[in-house]
Amino acid sequence: MKSAPAKEEVSRIIRLAWEDRTSFEEIEERTGLVEKQVIEVMRREMKPSSFRMWRKRVSGRVTKHRKLLEQHLKGDLNDD
Repeated sequence: MKSAPAKEEVSRIIRLAWEDRTSFEEIEERTGLVEKQVIEVMRREMKPSSFRMWRKRVSGRVTKHRKLLEQHLKGDLNDD
């Protein structure tokens, strides 16, 4: 596992994690951090209430998980 990210990198990770259209896989490609590590950064850097609000928003959101998004889109195409 990488050492703790620099302050600028933490800000970038938080920004990417808040964006609905940026998947955890894309965050990993850009930062090298897997979903669990992103969650740890968010938990450490945010107020507890903000962290809970973010977790509630991203939990199960298809756009945050590339595989879920692909399955969702494939299902929409089959509905026609």
